[in-house]
Amino acid sequence: MRVLLAEDDERLGNLTQYMLKQNEISVEWIKNGTEIFEYAMYADYDILILDWMMPGESGIEACRRLRKNGYEKAILILTARDGVEDRVTGLDAGADDYLTKPFEFAELLARLRALARRSTQKIQQEIIEFGSFTLNRTAKILKKKDQVIQLSPREFQIFDLLVQNIGIVVPRDVLLDRIWGYESEVSSNNIDSYMKILRKKIEPGDGKVLIKTVRGVGYRLEAE
Repeated sequence: MRVLLAEDDERLGNLTQYMLKQNEISVEWIKNGTEIFEYAMYADYDILILDWMMPGESGIEACRRLRKNGYEKAILILTARDGVEDRVTGLDAGADDYLTKPFEFAELLARLRALARRSTQKIQQEIIEFGSFTLNRTAKILKKKDQVIQLSPREFQIFDLLVQNIGIVVPRDVLLDRIWGYESEVSSNNIDSYMKILRKKIEPGDGKVLIKTVRGVGYRLEAE
């Protein structure tokens, strides 16, 4: 695991760097927030550990700027701020996790391991292949063989959910909750309309049905 540590406190920075290295984690330590963006964008780190309050550019500002520029690696914010509003601010800025000072080093290690696992899972799930279809979840593209099937954002969300549960019935209530939210005014007829459009776009035209309707329950995507 390769980590970038942005921390201006000499004592904490030294200790954190030492302990990370003792646990076989490669770490680079910077002490000024103005360096965060350049280091993160032009070097391959698995996780960024950013102190909230940094000279130059704060960890929160750097986190927000990185996310706006498409940075996708895991970011952990360190701070002495422990209010709920502060945690919300950190997460809304794009942080994946938030750890308040003072902290136990064992907890920092556990959080780093958890973030590393999530990153690996995300990479594994970016592209899903089934039959002649390839679903790129990151680029939001569906291909059949080499041909791109044009889906609207909502159609892609629905199909993505069906693909992740291939062979399993996805209830209408789950579709409603995951795609629109329970408080929306979308009706069963709206869901049926989307499924009809999806079928036209993905089914082969020889009468074979890939999206099966399970009456009174929901829908199931069958393997080709």
